[in-house]
Amino acid sequence: MHALLLIDLQNDFLPGGALAVKEGDAVIPVANRIMNLFDLVVATQDFHPADHGSFASQHPGVTVGDTFDLHGLPQVAWPDHCVQGTAGAQLSAELRRDAISHVVPKGTDPTVDSYSGFFDNGHKKATGLHALLQSKGVMELSIMGLATDYCVKFTVFDAIELGYLVRVVLQGCRGVDLQPGDVQQAIADMKRAGAELLPDALI
Repeated sequence: MHALLLIDLQNDFLPGGALAVKEGDAVIPVANRIMNLFDLVVATQDFHPADHGSFASQHPGVTVGDTFDLHGLPQVAWPDHCVQGTAGAQLSAELRRDAISHVVPKGTDPTVDSYSGFFDNGHKKATGLHALLQSKGVMELSIMGLATDYCVKFTVFDAIELGYLVRVVLQGCRGVDLQPGDVQQAIADMKRAGAELLPDALI
């Protein structure tokens, strides 16, 4: 079975959002166009409590973009985003919902971030995504969404480690590029890890 995994297509990552990814809204039509090509469509949802440890606002003297230690793990400081119960945490209203079978929340533990759709950044707790996919007999994953150099990349790494055949839909990804070149490096890293990089037209 081949599933499409939509990473964090949420209002706060779209233009005007709290952590807007440049051209992030351009990926929504890609998702809508290709959903029907897959046996299963699953979305991840960044879903933080208001006091999440990744927020710069929780750490006096830390500014957005800084890297600091969060309970033993390196952490980029982000603006408050995708807070539970806010409009910013919701999936884009432009995203087709009829074909999305499941929405998997991540980043719910205030003490650790969760870039990957599968695990927290310390790989101590699973989100339930792997168990869901296994229960459906999924062996192949096409992955797209936001952002290329963070949540997409780490989801791809974990998917490959878990034994899935992974394709990345590049037209359906946009990145943060906190440091210039981060997105291109992420693409190279995903390819090196074993992911197949697909232009949308080749699905």
